[in-house]
Amino acid sequence: MAAADVNRAVEAVWRIESARLIAGLARTVRDVGLAEDLAQEALVAALEQWPASGVPDNPGAWLMATAKHRGIDRFRRDQTAVRKSEELGRELEVRGEAVERDLAAVVDDPFDDDLLRLIFTTCHPLLSTEARVALTLRLLGGLTTPEIARAYLISESTVAQRIVRAKRTLAAARVPIEVPVRDELPERLAAVLEVIYLIFNEGYSPSSGEAVVRVELLEEALRLGRILAELLPAEPEVHGLIALIELQASRTRARVDPEGEPVPLLEQDRARWDWMLVGRGQRALERAYATGGSFGPYALQAAIAACHSRARVAAETDWVRIAALYDGLAQVSPSPVIELNRAVAVGMAFGPGAALELLGDEEMSEALAGYSLLPAARGEMLERLGRDAEARAQFERAAELTANERQAAFLRRRAVAV
Repeated sequence: MAAADVNRAVEAVWRIESARLIAGLARTVRDVGLAEDLAQEALVAALEQWPASGVPDNPGAWLMATAKHRGIDRFRRDQTAVRKSEELGRELEVRGEAVERDLAAVVDDPFDDDLLRLIFTTCHPLLSTEARVALTLRLLGGLTTPEIARAYLISESTVAQRIVRAKRTLAAARVPIEVPVRDELPERLAAVLEVIYLIFNEGYSPSSGEAVVRVELLEEALRLGRILAELLPAEPEVHGLIALIELQASRTRARVDPEGEPVPLLEQDRARWDWMLVGRGQRALERAYATGGSFGPYALQAAIAACHSRARVAAETDWVRIAALYDGLAQVSPSPVIELNRAVAVGMAFGPGAALELLGDEEMSEALAGYSLLPAARGEMLERLGRDAEARAQFERAAELTANERQAAFLRRRAVAV
């Protein structure tokens, strides 16, 4: 296998296995920062050795075994921690013997899942909400610092500082790598839900690169969301989040054309939607209703997604109801992005002029100055009004702001078409 092919294989394996690798190491070494360091050392070893030896049959097990041995070597080199080296070495040896089985095992008990242990650890109350989300996305979602920064519309340096400080805080406090007792779960839930949502969002609409969809992140968000839904069956927002993810993930096949180019929602062939996932999402939303609790942002977004799923063709979409749901969402969870989406829904329900009035809001313009979907939405409404020159300029601006190369190319084609 050529070196370039091996490097691509290593990158693919890392995307798939890194979260499980770090989670398993974190439980053993009891330090999330050290666990990530050991995982990165294993990645470097793969890049050095696999071009000559080939990609192993079970690359995840190879990475875990390599990280385990690096951990043993590291502690043995530390002459001031001989006893700890011996104890930890024995634990790592035992852990290494079960690596392949662990990686292939189906999760029967969420409380025994390394990933779930780690996600609650990185969402520990000792950390700020922002630090919990950034650290969990880094360690479990496999997102880079720039990707997290784009998801939050903040600077990369801010994200990097949050991650470093979070690791230091957890290490200094010797926070255990474990799922909290059930009595503590509700107060830790909001940050975990936000993490899962952002993992899904990065998979559903990648912020950079050429992929229109990152399926591995979609699947990871679905898996973690389903586990939480089993853990907290009486919590409406848990069911709301999994309903939202199921409903939006159902569109995955239709969101990309045969050439790999993105297809907008209103132009998708809905026969290509995964109607099994649609059914799962609708049932999850029904479970959220059945709890009798108040709806939060995830359940409201799921209700919006359900409106789209009930329309077998785009022309049947109930935009008036969607606009009303966005009104409620803006009250429950106000943000410039939600206001942007609300404006688009208003435009579809009541005409592009009404949308442009909202999209011209100065506060929104300042908050979303670097957000590509704002000029894209303006371009859409201007095109519908026949203001082609202005629409073309907005689509070109949106393309400039888009880090995802496929999306940028799509927007440039929209500009040319106008």
